[in-house]
Amino acid sequence: FFFSLQEIVGGDSEEENSGVNLMDFSDEILLHILSYVPSTDLVLNVRRTCRKLATLCLDKSLTHTVSLQKDYKVNKDKVKQLLRDIGKEIYQLNMAGCYWLPSSTIDHVTRCKNLVKLNLSGCHVTSLRLSKMLSTLQHLRSLAIDVNPGFDASQLSSECKATLSRVSELKQTLFTPSYGVVPCCTSLEKLLLYFEILDRSREGFMLSGQLMVGESNVPHYQNLRVFYARLAPGYVNQEVVRLYLAVLSDRTPENLHAFLISAPGSFAETGATKNLLDSMARNVRLDALQLPKAWINGSGLLQHLKFNNPFYFSFSRCTLSGGHLIQRVINGGKDLKSLTSLNLSGCVHCLAPESLFRKAEDDIDSSILESLVVSCCNLRHLNLSAAHHHSSESIGNHLCQLLSRLKHLLSLALPVCSITNVAANVEKPPTASNLVPQTFGRKVRIGIQTCPRNLAEQANQKIESSVFWALMGSLRFLETLEIIGSSFSSAMPRNEPAIRNSLPPCVRAQSVGDSEVAAISQLTYLQSLTLAQLPNILTGSGLVSIGLQCQQLRTLSLANLGMMGKVGYMSALMDMLKHCKCLRDLRLEQPYFCAGAQFFQALSHCSALQRLCIVSRSGTLQSDAVMSFMANCLEVIMCHMFMGESLTACRNLQQSIVRSFQADRPALNVVIFPLLHEDLTEVIRDVPMRHLDEITLFKSRVAEEPPNLWW
Repeated sequence: FFFSLQEIVGGDSEEENSGVNLMDFSDEILLHILSYVPSTDLVLNVRRTCRKLATLCLDKSLTHTVSLQKDYKVNKDKVKQLLRDIGKEIYQLNMAGCYWLPSSTIDHVTRCKNLVKLNLSGCHVTSLRLSKMLSTLQHLRSLAIDVNPGFDASQLSSECKATLSRVSELKQTLFTPSYGVVPCCTSLEKLLLYFEILDRSREGFMLSGQLMVGESNVPHYQNLRVFYARLAPGYVNQEVVRLYLAVLSDRTPENLHAFLISAPGSFAETGATKNLLDSMARNVRLDALQLPKAWINGSGLLQHLKFNNPFYFSFSRCTLSGGHLIQRVINGGKDLKSLTSLNLSGCVHCLAPESLFRKAEDDIDSSILESLVVSCCNLRHLNLSAAHHHSSESIGNHLCQLLSRLKHLLSLALPVCSITNVAANVEKPPTASNLVPQTFGRKVRIGIQTCPRNLAEQANQKIESSVFWALMGSLRFLETLEIIGSSFSSAMPRNEPAIRNSLPPCVRAQSVGDSEVAAISQLTYLQSLTLAQLPNILTGSGLVSIGLQCQQLRTLSLANLGMMGKVGYMSALMDMLKHCKCLRDLRLEQPYFCAGAQFFQALSHCSALQRLCIVSRSGTLQSDAVMSFMANCLEVIMCHMFMGESLTACRNLQQSIVRSFQADRPALNVVIFPLLHEDLTEVIRDVPMRHLDEITLFKSRVAEEPPNLWW
């Protein structure tokens, strides 16, 4: 759906010469084509090409919902002109993540008098500007904002509070302890809270989780249907979320059907939260559930909670056993066909009958997985990562064979050790080392054939008979795949110094290498791929197959592949990148990675690339090659490199990139910094949340939150 303006209006082109003109298409077809064009281009450029397009570009189907999210070329002048031209026609405006736009840009949103939904997450909005804007948006029902230090609810006007009283959906990202606008929203049905409060200020002072004076108004939860809270690491976030939950514990909303709290690490249960859960068990029937692991482990909570038509469950990092999972959640296979998303990441015993005397590395019970697959046959998103799911040698009961029955899967996350072919009657697929002539060792007589002529054919047959190859062949419509080592941890965790040492991979993962990666190339519709801690990657030949076959690949994340002392797959990676024409996000994490001229020359073939992140302990980079790459790839707006270079070299390169390209790329965000430097966490806190959450920090994203949680 990418056409030049000349082709659209029917200028001199092959279409015209062959008798085909896009302007001859029906309005319905043209509207569908135009729906793929950014709103700013439609209104400010395409609309001015001819009369027919001038009319179509203002069609309600194109102006009803306007999204500037990830439209990295838009600037304040374009936004101002866009809202001036079609502001009255916009009912839904999404400006999420437009961190580069000055706060004054928000003033022009007041032109959108008919707005029903507004997303300003990641935008700079002060209390006064928010008050002025919301005072004019009387039809607003859905709002997403950030609450930054300095936010003062007392500055909100009565007209603003009147608008907030009609808002039924609120998404609030907190960077400071505050209720934000929650107390003003008396009609809330959906509340999404993202806690990103740091434990220390920039000056080094410890922060308190107590809310500021004047913000002790009680939130109104009586109509609440969805409560979602996601916490970044830190005790302050836990303190503040408890204040939000205190009101819920007094009176649980009768219509509550989704209750989700995502908290890393330890988040202890208190008397108030226990009362809340007991009240939920008595009074509500849920469709979506996620709780901190400490609230589930060792309790009989799941046995008492009632579910209606559940569509999302997350038991991430819980010690829930497979027996409890089947008995208390799946309920013997009843009424679980509604479940579309399941997160069992870090549930080390979820496929075992019990966890009391079991080691994490013991074989799984295939009957539990089979019950899960049969009961939840409509699953679209499944996360089994961060655990050792070892299949036994029973024929037909391998994890990959059972998962192949889930024909509706769109995203899947698995540990590396779970895809190993261990069936008793299936030979282990040969590795590349088996096919390379031996240089040292016993002498080989000339003229004597030491291996079958059809060795390569035999190898292909064995590879294609592997259970993982069959799984990839059965999941033809998979869009997101993550294969992550069960003991993998990124060298750059959140709010902590860089990790210098990593745990060794699982023993069963030692055989997973190039042939398994090649099997992924069967996924024609693959859009996002993550591979981490695959120890047997020798040449990376499977990556080339993926580059050739997976032409819709947009996001690629590779971490700790092959031997840690060298990057053995570099040549294959460069060949792969030459074919990735749709790739937008690339994240590489590998010790001793050399980001030199050849690498960046290959990366320059990725003409659609927008974001690049490289994390490499003792890694090196070539400044001239980086500058040349930035000049050639005009779409790149994010360049993050955390390597082994000196602080001076990193700063000089960062400043050069900003000076050379900031003017033409308003959204440009550049961070080049030594990975092991003690000030890394201070640098990270200035990275826009959109980049930090989506690419810079490594994490499993499959079934991380319910699908369509926010528009």
